[in-house]
Amino acid sequence: MSVDKIINEWKNGSFKPVYWFEGEEEFFIDKAIDYAEKQILVESETSFNLTVFYGKDANWTDIINACKRYPMFSERQVVLLKEAQQMRDVEKLESYIDNPLSSTIFVVSYKEKKLDARKKFAKLVKEKGVLVTTKKMYDKELPQWTQELLQTKGLTISPKGLALLVDHIGNDLKRIENEIDKLSVNLGAQKKITEDDIEKYIGVSKEYNVFELQSALASKNLARSIKIIQHFEANPKAAPIQMILPSLYSFYSKVFMIFGAGSQDERAIATTIGVNPFFVKDYLQAAKLYTYPGIEKALILLHHYNLKSVGIGNSKTEDASLLKEMVVKIIT
Repeated sequence: MSVDKIINEWKNGSFKPVYWFEGEEEFFIDKAIDYAEKQILVESETSFNLTVFYGKDANWTDIINACKRYPMFSERQVVLLKEAQQMRDVEKLESYIDNPLSSTIFVVSYKEKKLDARKKFAKLVKEKGVLVTTKKMYDKELPQWTQELLQTKGLTISPKGLALLVDHIGNDLKRIENEIDKLSVNLGAQKKITEDDIEKYIGVSKEYNVFELQSALASKNLARSIKIIQHFEANPKAAPIQMILPSLYSFYSKVFMIFGAGSQDERAIATTIGVNPFFVKDYLQAAKLYTYPGIEKALILLHHYNLKSVGIGNSKTEDASLLKEMVVKIIT
């Protein structure tokens, strides 16, 4: 069950006695905990019926005693255990989870870790309550997730603006949401976000970014590629080499997939390689200009220069010089 589905159930007044949110993606865990803390109870009920514990300082007996209390002037009470991964005796909560109070909503945040599914405690949590395991989102899933987040906020975005936003921030869902909220405030009544807005309010150049370097390489435009790298050299924080190389590797890997796609239809190819149809022409152009051997060569060079970027076989060459050397070899 997803966090969004659980929150929708809470909004409709449907509750289970125990919720356990665990795993790698803090954004979803924090979203559930924040709603449970601020929205399940009305403000007048929180003084008597909301109890918050932190794993590092919490005593398991205190938590159980809190959970066994009956609510005051309310149908239910909420007990939160945050940062439960820092609690040494967390499995001693077993006795309560085995027989929870129906008027208590016990919500646990267990970040960066998962319960051992082979143990009795994990099986008990799953049987008696709701166990949600979160995972880090794959990079290929970020555009769709961001698009859906924008829709919930009544916003739309141009395909290029979406690419700039996601490529610049990467797999940091909270930061993506914060930047979208910042854009929304600055745009006021305007509901469509453009690449100009991304440049103005987030600080990502619409002309000099990883996405534009990828496009220049796709068309084998060496002069444009070098110009973009020179911009990166003058603005080191704009696109560090550790961000550029994985993005380019992803691009050429998807171009490589085109040779086995078995279709000439642009939409079918876009679906196969997992890109927005708006951008598929760049990938098709690269496949045509480089051919199979050229793409294979590019992937090998990207691996080689990734090693150099971390000091393997290279101790003195600056990042910008490495990039310039690499793109010359890729294009020529």
